[in-house]
Amino acid sequence: MSRPRVGVAVLTMGTRPVELRALLDSVAKQREAATRIVVVGNGSPLPELPEGVIGVELPENLGVSGGRNVAMEKLREAGDVDILVDLDDDGLLVEADVFTRIADLYEARPRLGIVSFRIADETGYTARRHIPRLRAKDPMRGGEVTTFLGGGHALSMPMLAETGGWPDAFFFTHEETDLAWRALDSGWSILYEPELVLQHPRTSPARHAEYYRMTARNRVWLARRHLPAVLVPLYLGTWILLTVARTRSVSGLRAWFGGFSEGLRTACGPRRPIRWRTVRRMTALGRPPVI
Repeated sequence: MSRPRVGVAVLTMGTRPVELRALLDSVAKQREAATRIVVVGNGSPLPELPEGVIGVELPENLGVSGGRNVAMEKLREAGDVDILVDLDDDGLLVEADVFTRIADLYEARPRLGIVSFRIADETGYTARRHIPRLRAKDPMRGGEVTTFLGGGHALSMPMLAETGGWPDAFFFTHEETDLAWRALDSGWSILYEPELVLQHPRTSPARHAEYYRMTARNRVWLARRHLPAVLVPLYLGTWILLTVARTRSVSGLRAWFGGFSEGLRTACGPRRPIRWRTVRRMTALGRPPVI
């Protein structure tokens, strides 16, 4: 195949103009240039952008899923992008060969669907929650996984054409898992590549009520949309137990169970259960879809 062409998408809410400019400067310094760069103002005006960067200002906040779908469609319309790279607006590409490495990976593996970057702070530290596998302590161990990190990743445009884009209704939380499960079920692979680094400020794991609600609602939607019927109660039961054991905030638990109830009683979109061979594949990769 010809050399894969990289396009970049960035969402912003207009609150990080300095960080956004630094990110775009790091994109411009890549030795293998991006074919297209799109910045979406998610319900906010955009600052002045570098020459050649396409800006899209949305009149309302469509969430992570909706905003990324807008960027994806803009890149698809251009017709000259094979790989979509999503980057957080406060991230930074510290190496100049990121796009070269990505193009090399996709050139060598035709059914590579998703590549997950390693998220690290300015000291090189990667938080445990940023390693996309269970019981993993070593952030430098790469390989095939069953999900990926939202802050920095690459997506095959042919894969997106086959599986569909982000789940708009999710707004935020678990949208990566929804896309990952569809990709795996269609025979695409997901690779965690720790040598691809997005530098990102260390953030507190503290959560707010809206996060708890959306996390629970979307987890229920995820199970209802994609899991074989027999696995739905196992998956949701596991997460009830884990949430009760881990959550120290009474208000957080109240919001979580409110979101869980919302997920059960509201429409979740079309149901397309993954195949049992996908369940076996996920289990072999270390994360059966019951957790």
